[in-house]
Amino acid sequence: MALTRQINSMPDWIRGELVSCGLIEAYEARPDYQRNDYLGWISQAKLETTRRKRLDQMLDELERGGVYMRMAWHG
Repeated sequence: MALTRQINSMPDWIRGELVSCGLIEAYEARPDYQRNDYLGWISQAKLETTRRKRLDQMLDELERGGVYMRMAWHG
């Protein structure tokens, strides 16, 4: 049996942050599973401060490259 994940849509406010930081291309270059995981992880936060912290982590990892969820990633 194949595992399936819920596909998370990108909220406009996250897209706006990616565009304003010049990281939309870095985001789109990541594999589908990473993009989906980032969106789900950010959206599941109950507090705005937590959502912001998670978004900032994603933006930082996209800017640095070679990192995914605080782990080395060689894409």
